[in-house]
Amino acid sequence: MDLIAEFSGWGYTGMFISAFISGSIFPFCSEAVLAILVAAGYDIPLTLATATAGNFLGGVTCYYIGRLGKTEWIEKYLRVKPEKLEKAERFLQKGPGGIMAFFTFLPGGDIIIIALGYMRANVWICNISMLLGKFLRYYLIYMGVDLFV
Repeated sequence: MDLIAEFSGWGYTGMFISAFISGSIFPFCSEAVLAILVAAGYDIPLTLATATAGNFLGGVTCYYIGRLGKTEWIEKYLRVKPEKLEKAERFLQKGPGGIMAFFTFLPGGDIIIIALGYMRANVWICNISMLLGKFLRYYLIYMGVDLFV
C-alpha cells in the first residue's frame, strides 16, 4: 500500500509508471493510483490519457518480447511457461486474432498479447485493439470512482 501512495504522490508521472508496470507482466494495482488521483482532483482527461499510455506501452513491450520468438526469454523474463504460451496460441488461432488484444486488460491478458506477438499477429490491429481495451478499462474505473467521490 505504501508503494501505491508513493506513486500517487508523483502525480501524472507516478500514474504513468504504475500503469506501465501493470501493463507489463508484473502485477501492480494502477487502478488504485488512478482512483487516488481522481479523488485528489487531478485533471480527468490527462489522468486517463497518462494511465492509458503507460498501460498500453507496457502491453506493447510484452508484444515485442513475444515477437522476438525466444521462448527462453519469455519464460525467464516474463515468467510464462511454454505450455501456457502454446495453449494461448492454440486459442488465438481459432479466434479473430489481433482483435483479441482488446481483452489484454483482463486478468491473464498479458499472455494474450505475448502470444499475439509470438504469432506475429498484425501489429496495427493488436495495438489499436489493445489501446481501446486499456482506455475502456481506465474509463470504467474513473466512472466507478466518480460515483463515490
